[in-house]
Formats: sequence, structure tokens, C-alpha cells
Amino acid sequence: MRFLLYNIRYATGPRLHKSASSSKKNLERITVFLRDLEPDLVGLIEVDHGSYRSSGENQAELLAKSLGHYHSHSIKYEEDSLWRHVPVIRNQGNAFLTRYRIRGETFHFFKSGMKRLVIELELQHVVVYLVHLALGARTRHQQLSALYEMIKQTDRPCLVAGDFNMLWGETEIDMFLAATGLQNANVAGLPTYPSKNPHRHLDFVLHSKGIKVRNFQIPQVLFSDHLPVLVDFDVEVQEEDRKLPRRPYCSCVEKDDLLFANARAQHATNEP
Repeated sequence: MRFLLYNIRYATGPRLHKSASSSKKNLERITVFLRDLEPDLVGLIEVDHGSYRSSGENQAELLAKSLGHYHSHSIKYEEDSLWRHVPVIRNQGNAFLTRYRIRGETFHFFKSGMKRLVIELELQHVVVYLVHLALGARTRHQQLSALYEMIKQTDRPCLVAGDFNMLWGETEIDMFLAATGLQNANVAGLPTYPSKNPHRHLDFVLHSKGIKVRNFQIPQVLFSDHLPVLVDFDVEVQEEDRKLPRRPYCSCVEKDDLLFANARAQHATNEP
């Protein structure tokens, strides 16, 4: 499976003074970038759900349509949050794009911090958590403690990914890894921020037992103030589940969908 994590900064580019600008042209660049990589799963941080920056359109839905993917997304703030009533901010969220059918989704919210959303996505063989943690160290540690409680509820292979804002460096993540038993896919601690001259490791993909990382990359692209993180991995599953053919990349192509359905039917017919 190929997973891409990317804080796209609402597709407004890497420059701070452009953060309130239109995102149309840069979103097109991000779309081409994603198409070329052909990811199976994408975790997006800082997605505009329909402010003036995106001309009232949801960036997650636009990207999903372009890729032929399913999607799961939410605003970062709870329903009763005051931030839900602030222009532009009320349209800020995170999202998943996936070419696999979504088996389940849950939107958790931390009890502390401004950005509280955790998206829990259930696919056939893996559970993935997407987070954007607080800038303040004390609040971030409270959020990590709550995240630990969520993770230990699943007995399936899982990924935990997102912008962790680990401003204290590797020490913070090392404590979390020790508590959860997760492993960091970025074993070399390569920096991801800022994109033009990266020297901070803020964007993490962590994985549990049952997941084997085959390839790790940080593509050097300047579509955001963060660099994306690309991870190719295998999930340990039962042998009989591996017999099913891999679904074609673009799930919107009806012909390929029909071929995939026929292959599944043929597999079922041949089973004892």
C-alpha cells in the first residue's frame, strides 16, 4: 500500500503572505503531483472545506474526484466550538482520500487545544488515525495521552500520521513511541519543515506491528510550507485475503470496476 501524508496549508503555497490567497492554481499542481504518485491512501492536513480561498468548494472533494478516490473529511472544530462561527477558520479541516472502500470512519475530538480533530479511518486490513496536534507543549502532551487511549482500543495493524508539531524534537515522539509500541517510519529523522529549508521533523507516520515499511521518501516539492511524506508498506494479512486482485487505481473508471467485480466473482466460484 502506498500512503502519502501532506500538510497542504489550504493549497495556498509555501509563503506566509499568500495564506489568504486563492488556492485554485496551486491545488491544480497538488492534484498533478498526487496523480503522478498514484497513492492508495492520502492523509491531508489543513484542507479548505469551502472558504473564499477555494471559491466555496471543498478541496478534499475536488481532489478525491480528480483521483477517483473515496474521501473522509471533517472540520477541525467540534460542533459547539466557537471557531465554527469564525469566517474562513470554520472551513478548515483535515481529510483522507483512498481508492479502497471505507469500512468505517470516526471523528474524535480532543478535550484540549484549538485543533482537536482525530479522524479514525477503517480500511479492510488496517486502521489509520490522522491528527494535527497543538503548538503548545502542555496541550500537545495532553493530546498525545488521549491519542494513546484511542490507539490501544484497536487490535488491528494501524498507522498514526499527521502534523505532530513536535517543536521539542525527537524526545517527545520517543516517549510516545515507548508508550504505544509504535515505530517511526522516518528512521533517519529527516526534516519536513519548512519546505524551502527543512530543519524540523514535524510530520510523522507511525506504524504498529503487522506493518512492514518497504520504502520511505520525502518528496522535495514546494506546494506548501511542509514537505509531504511518502511511505510504501505491507500489512500482514491471512493468505486467503491476498488472493483477491488489486483494485485498479482509479475507482471512477467503470470498465475497470466491472473487471474487478468479475475477478472477485471468479475467485469466489473457484473457492472450495
